[in-house]
Amino acid sequence: KKDEIIAIIGPNGAGKSTLLKTIFGLLIPKRGIIRFKGENITGFRPDELVRMGVGYVPQLENVFPTLSVEENLEMGAFIRKGNPQDKLDEVYALFPILIKRRKEKVGKLSGGMRQMVAMGRALMLDPEVLLLDEPTASLAPLLVGMIFEKIMEINKKGVALIVVEQNAKEILKVSNRGYVMAMGR
Repeated sequence: KKDEIIAIIGPNGAGKSTLLKTIFGLLIPKRGIIRFKGENITGFRPDELVRMGVGYVPQLENVFPTLSVEENLEMGAFIRKGNPQDKLDEVYALFPILIKRRKEKVGKLSGGMRQMVAMGRALMLDPEVLLLDEPTASLAPLLVGMIFEKIMEINKKGVALIVVEQNAKEILKVSNRGYVMAMGR
């Protein structure tokens, strides 16, 4: 549902990240089906899913470190027709700290700033659902709270989120539903 934040929690190695990769078409499920807006999307490629409104922010390697903040965000709009400035403005409104850093290389930014860039890039195509894999991993405690605030702001703009998160207590505070995974189930 558009108004939901869904948390997926569980121990390391439980299959949480694998689940997101499967939803996003990076892995093919051996059985079962994946539905999005009532349509069977099992086996769809990531580029097809992006066009349908599914965004994904992986835990690792989720930015282009040699590109600037703005270039990273523009890369998120690669299939968008016309000028991406309106979406850039929206992302900068959500993450105002990025405005001053827009010309800096992302590789020189802190982990928290890189996470904001990664989330912002995924938002450039107006996803209906955003898959976030461990958005607060390795972040300073101050930034963890800020990322959870941004997750709630993104949701209030009409984007559903499925969030894999180790910080179970905090993600469950902001989620509508939570699922616990253990040993791939």
